[in-house]
Amino acid sequence: MSTDAINELTPVRRAYGILTGDDEGRVCRDIPDAACDQQPRNFMVHVTSLSLTKIGDGLVDPKLVLAWLMTALGVPAGLVGFLVPIREAGALLPQLFIAGSIRSLPVRKWVWSAGSIVQGLAVIGMAVTALTLDGAMAGWVILGLLAVMATARSACSVSHKDVLGKTVSKSTRGTATGTAGSLASAVVLLFGLALSLHLLDQSITTIALAMMVAGGAWIVAGACFATLAEAPGATEGGGNALTVALSQLRLLRERPQLRRFIAARGLLIATALAPPYLLAMAGESGRSGLADLGLFVIAAALASVLGGYVWGRLSDRSSRKVLASAGLLGAVTLATAVVLQGLGILNENGSFWLAPLLFVLTLAYQGVRLGRATHLVDMAPTDERAAYTALANTVIGLLLLGTAAVGLVAEAHGVAAAIGVFAVMSLVGGLVALGLEEVQAETSP
Repeated sequence: MSTDAINELTPVRRAYGILTGDDEGRVCRDIPDAACDQQPRNFMVHVTSLSLTKIGDGLVDPKLVLAWLMTALGVPAGLVGFLVPIREAGALLPQLFIAGSIRSLPVRKWVWSAGSIVQGLAVIGMAVTALTLDGAMAGWVILGLLAVMATARSACSVSHKDVLGKTVSKSTRGTATGTAGSLASAVVLLFGLALSLHLLDQSITTIALAMMVAGGAWIVAGACFATLAEAPGATEGGGNALTVALSQLRLLRERPQLRRFIAARGLLIATALAPPYLLAMAGESGRSGLADLGLFVIAAALASVLGGYVWGRLSDRSSRKVLASAGLLGAVTLATAVVLQGLGILNENGSFWLAPLLFVLTLAYQGVRLGRATHLVDMAPTDERAAYTALANTVIGLLLLGTAAVGLVAEAHGVAAAIGVFAVMSLVGGLVALGLEEVQAETSP
């Protein structure tokens, strides 16, 4: 038997062939010839590393797991309200400053690897905090570590796009990321089921241990990613995204559709910010004083799996209608939660009613996420796409930090008041999106 035949029978090549349908491991598009020889191994390294980090994301979801944990630790609602803004803005804004520096590096896998390890250490720090502190002090420490984690995540986000493009063929990149997402979703679903069926005790200790497992997953992912065979790449063209945004501020004045898009996207972030408050509402209403975290994890995971494909297909037809529909769906869902509490229906078992609402809200969030990405790409002229993206990310990142103030509304007037604010934001965002142009419409020749 030849050496090539033996290599084709290795577990890595066999798994690669099953996942991609490329038994020879030679489908190479727009990557260097040297990388082509290493593609089966590089592909599996990406799948393994991304699966581990996505599992970590599910086990330490700020919208659910961290929100539950901080509530269980007696952290004030005002601090809990900072979780999602810090996570989202912290992962977005630093990219504006560091993208140019990262792109100036000929080999970028080390950035992703280091960023993943930092995220793992930050999560382990949160777990230790949960086991040793409580109240406002625990909240502040967890938020500080979350900021560190989000900043490291931003470095991973910037570097991964470049590394993926250099090490995995264009024809298999979607398969790599999609496979990782599916594997991670299955693990997160099992975690939710274990909590819901009481195979795992829903306690601070259990969640802290799960977070330590998540932290370990990030660290192993960083070590695994470092084994990629990445050839040095081009280092030019690494401009500072913030400079691009500031230099193109005139576009906000000259392009009304861009202004409307940013306004709609800014209002629709309510669908991302509201889940912790639904969890808090279930905790307030439930007899046990804390929501059934397992049900919420299951609901969010199922919605993420089911919503991606459907919204993606619809976005290719009309991203404007997807944004509007998702906004209105989010508004109805959140308003329903407020009405149910007002009628006292949640008093007996809030989780039973609110977990399905979280499922629908997560579907709405998936629609917003996919709709906004598709609309921006299809709306922006090719030579101005980078400027449109930088402007939108800058404005949204700053707005996210401002929305943390809604937590103060919850602290002063109750969780239902905060959810009501998000319902109004989502409704107005959906209506604003209706005024966007149909950028997917075919133009006449």
